[in-house]
Amino acid sequence: MRKKPDYSSKFERLRAQLPLDSLCASDWQLLEQMAHRYFFTFQELKILIEIALDHNMWQEIPFTALWAKYNSLENKKQIIANITNDWNKLKSSPKDYSQFEPDKVDSRAKAPEIKWSDDNNTILGKCPVASLKTRCCNLLTLDAVKNCGHDCSYCCIQSFFHNDEIIFDKNFGKKLLNLSLSLDQDKTYHIGTGQSSDSLMHGNEGGIFDDLVKFAKKNPNVILELKSKSSNIEYFQKNNIPSNIIVTWSINTETIIKNEEHLTGTLCDRLDAARKLADKGILIGFHVHPMVYYQGWEAEYTAMAEIILKTFTPNEVAMISMGTVTFIKPVIRKLKTRKIKSKILQMPLIETDGKLSYPQDLKIKMFKHLYNSFAPWHQSVFFFLCMENNELWEPVFGYQFESNEVFEREMSLKYLEKIYLDGR
Repeated sequence: MRKKPDYSSKFERLRAQLPLDSLCASDWQLLEQMAHRYFFTFQELKILIEIALDHNMWQEIPFTALWAKYNSLENKKQIIANITNDWNKLKSSPKDYSQFEPDKVDSRAKAPEIKWSDDNNTILGKCPVASLKTRCCNLLTLDAVKNCGHDCSYCCIQSFFHNDEIIFDKNFGKKLLNLSLSLDQDKTYHIGTGQSSDSLMHGNEGGIFDDLVKFAKKNPNVILELKSKSSNIEYFQKNNIPSNIIVTWSINTETIIKNEEHLTGTLCDRLDAARKLADKGILIGFHVHPMVYYQGWEAEYTAMAEIILKTFTPNEVAMISMGTVTFIKPVIRKLKTRKIKSKILQMPLIETDGKLSYPQDLKIKMFKHLYNSFAPWHQSVFFFLCMENNELWEPVFGYQFESNEVFEREMSLKYLEKIYLDGR
């Protein structure tokens, strides 16, 4: 009789690679029983655990029911092949949010601790997701705040910082003054503050907006972009804002906001805030990022575009960018360890340009659909793809930039045209 192996060592090895603590008790019990019955190899056990974790996170058929569906086959390889095939079909099909119930996130319980840093680190850097493999606008970033108080399931920021603290820089104002001295006044700079946190949600905490407004006034050659999913615009309504500060919103359909962008403003909240700032003459913009492939995506992204077309004039909008949901491996692991309900990882996860995202043909389909939904603005608003392969530009827009530098220059020119339009 074949001796049954001890699986404790295999489970411990897997613990270093997978968040086993996120397995529900029934899945864990079944996997232990079946491991001893079928003599799973390490790789077989690993793939079955991954499938069990995903089905639980996505609120799909429980793994125990999935196993029972094929258990009558008896042959281990057939069972695993069928289960894996079902799993891959789920990832390749558009997500179905119709019966999905997202976790209810309590903003009070989630509220991170505010901390103040007194370090001498530089505050100006390059976009943290920049890559030589994708077409990049060479955005410079200001680390005005580190970490974000929103709770978007797909966010890469969560892999960079501790989730329980948001860090402000005590010396931010002084560092901005020093930065002003180092800038070339004959050069145009595009600098954003929304890459390591949300630009608006904390308001003027610590005088941060006061410092940014002074910096923008002192450096008219700087295009300062604040990016947000918040509707906290009180400061901008009450103060005079220089024309070289533009405020942009990351937006999505209500389906994605409701199910994956916790603690953020609704689409209506964000567009209403944008409308109020546009009424003050502040230039605005929109980042439709990340686009997500799910049942009903075409109609909902079209409806979102139609609302924007009706709510704003093209002279008020500097840009509209597009990008799909994209991951690096540390973010995927971090997401799977959080024990949250999310369908965001229910996707093919094809390796492209050093990251994991949708296949290129699906990206083109999604981008073309949204771009065509904005057809009336094609000649009057600057559209671009954010951190996507340059080969996608031609099928979507009918042209592509030959280099990041050309892209950067064209973007700055288009922004400046709007900034100084009609004496704004």
